[in-house]
Amino acid sequence: MAAKAWQGVFETTTDKRVEQFTESISFDHRLYRQDIAGSLAHAQMLTKQGLLTEEEYAQIETNLKEIEKEIEAGTFPYQIELEDIHMHIERALIERIGDTGRKLHTARSRNDQVATDFRLWVRDAIDDLSGQLRQLQKAYVGRCERDKDTVIPGYTHLQRAQPVLAPHYWLAYCEKWERDWSRLMDCRRRVNVCSLGSAALAGSSLPIDREMTAQLLGFEEVARNSLDVASDRDFVLEFGFCLSVIALHLSTWAEEWILWSTTEFDFIDLPETFCTGSSIMPQKINPDVLELIRGKTARVIGNLQALMVLVKGLPLAYNRDLQEDKPRIFDAYDTVHDCLALAIPMVEQAELRRESIASRLEHGYLDATTLMEYFIQRGIPQRKGHELVGKLVRQATRKKVPLAELELEAFQEIEPSLTEEVYEVLGVQKAIERFVSYGSTSPAQVAKQVAFWQEKLAQES
Repeated sequence: MAAKAWQGVFETTTDKRVEQFTESISFDHRLYRQDIAGSLAHAQMLTKQGLLTEEEYAQIETNLKEIEKEIEAGTFPYQIELEDIHMHIERALIERIGDTGRKLHTARSRNDQVATDFRLWVRDAIDDLSGQLRQLQKAYVGRCERDKDTVIPGYTHLQRAQPVLAPHYWLAYCEKWERDWSRLMDCRRRVNVCSLGSAALAGSSLPIDREMTAQLLGFEEVARNSLDVASDRDFVLEFGFCLSVIALHLSTWAEEWILWSTTEFDFIDLPETFCTGSSIMPQKINPDVLELIRGKTARVIGNLQALMVLVKGLPLAYNRDLQEDKPRIFDAYDTVHDCLALAIPMVEQAELRRESIASRLEHGYLDATTLMEYFIQRGIPQRKGHELVGKLVRQATRKKVPLAELELEAFQEIEPSLTEEVYEVLGVQKAIERFVSYGSTSPAQVAKQVAFWQEKLAQES
C-alpha cells in the first residue's frame, strides 16, 4: 500500500472508493515533462540557497532524468493510490534516493507545483498551435498563385452578392487565423508567469529565490500574490476561449467547403483521402472530415463552458474542484490540434472547379453594386442609384438575362443621360476591375496583400 504524502494526521486508511474517485493520474500523467522540469529548477534554486547540497542536487537531477526516460519508454508504473503525476514522480524519487528525495518538496506545495506545471504545459500548447496556424496560413497563401485569375461569387445571407477574386477569399481566412495567432500570443504573456514558490497559499518562511526559478523555467514574470496563485485559473479560461474561437473559424471554413462540394454549388473538389463513402449508396463521396471539424467545435465550446462553471463561486485559495480543469482543457487542445492537422493538407490539396464556377458566374447580378457606384460617379445620389439599379435588375430577372444583355433603351428609360459607356462596368470581370479601395478585391489590391503575406510568413519561417 502506497503511503500518502498527507497521511500524518490521519488514523485510518483512505476508502478505496475515494482513491478511485479522487485520482487524476489517468489524465494528468501528460504533465510529466513539465513536472520534472519544474522540480529540477526548484532543486537548483534550493541548492543555491543552501537548502540542498551540491551532492543532493546531483542525485535528484540524475534520478529525475531516469524517471523521465522510464515514463517516455512506457515502463514507469502508475498506482491510483498515489493520486497524480506529481506524487508518482516524487515517490519514485524517494524510493531511489531516500531522504534526499524527501527534501525536494521543501518550500513547495502541490498547489503551486500544479499551477506551475500547468502553466508550462499551456505555454507549450500555445507554441504548438501557433506553429500550426502559421502552416495553415501558408497553405492559403500558397493557393493564391494558382488561383490568382479565378473569380468566385461572394455571399451575404448565403445569397450571391458581389464578385471576389479567389485569392481575396483565401486571404480573408489568413486574417482570421492571424487574429487567432495574435490572441494566443497575448494569452501566452499572461500564462508565462511563475507560480512556483508561492507554496500552499501564503508563501514560505524559508529563504527561497523565486526570480531564479522563474528564469530557469523561461517565465517572464513572477506571480506577485501567493494567495492569488493558488486559485488562479484565468490563464486556463483564456486559453479555452482562444481555442474556441479557432474552432469557430474552422467550423465556418468547414461549413463553406461542405456547401461548395455539393452538386448544387459544384465549386470545389475535396481530396478523396480526406473523404469517406456510404455503406449503401455506391456513388457517395462524403465530406465527413469537414463535418466532424464543424461538429467538434461544439465540443471545444462545451469545454470552455464547463471551465467557466467550474470556477464560478470558488472561494480563495485552492479547492479540489480545480482538478477538473485539466480534462477539459486537454480535450479542447487535442481537438483543435487534430482539426488543424487535417485542415492544413485539405487546404493545400483541394481544387476549385473553375469551369463550373465560371459557367454560372453571371448568375445573381454580382455587378449590380458596381453599376450603382457608376451612377454615383455620374452625380446620382446613392439612394436614387440604388433604386434605379433595383429596377434594372427586376427587368433583367423577368427577361432571364444578365444586366450586360439589357438593351441601352432600358438604361436610358430610367436615366436618359446614360450612354453605351455603361456597358464598360457590366459583367463580373469588369466589375472586379472597377474596385480601387484599400483592402478590396481589385487585382492590384489583392496582389499587394498576397505579397504582404508572403513576406510576413517567410520572415517567420
